[in-house]
Amino acid sequence: MTTPAPRRRGRPGHDLDAVLSAAVLLFNERGYDATSMFDIAESLGITKSSVYHHISGKEQLLQMAMDRALDGLFEAAEDVTRLDRPAIERLEQLIRRSVLVLAERFEFVTVLLRVRGNTAVEQHALSRRREFDTVVTELVKQAQAEGGVRPDVDPATAARLLLGMVNSLTEWYRPRPGGADAIADAVSTVAFEGLRM
Repeated sequence: MTTPAPRRRGRPGHDLDAVLSAAVLLFNERGYDATSMFDIAESLGITKSSVYHHISGKEQLLQMAMDRALDGLFEAAEDVTRLDRPAIERLEQLIRRSVLVLAERFEFVTVLLRVRGNTAVEQHALSRRREFDTVVTELVKQAQAEGGVRPDVDPATAARLLLGMVNSLTEWYRPRPGGADAIADAVSTVAFEGLRM
């Protein structure tokens, strides 16, 4: 005869991911500045000191949220640059992958797109965003040099328009199973039918 396991007393513990998820939800609902550490703790049903057990403060949570979004984009860029394909195909793959990253990390990307550079953490995130923009711009330039993209399109403008189309999804798209692939197809079709030679 087995003895039943003792019941745990008190509230279940929260790990760092749970704290980050709660913070990101509130940042998107109320804004970063309007969200307090008390709000984050209250949403989890724990004390503020329990939240501080995981992190040093609200700014660290913002940093982690933005890194989660940006790391996904840079991972996609690294994967695409390794492909032995024409630049136009790598560019299209990167835009498709950016849509998928946005859908998979929707809440984190939404936080990232709302920062304005008011703090050192936000400035760092904006710097990384510009770095990603440069990767896309360089791919457009390579595709032009190979004859895959129209020569009358400014590469930096094309990059901004492509990323703007992807980023605009945070305004209306709601992630659902299987939905991201269809959106990636639509973005790809609309964008690249106009860019290709």
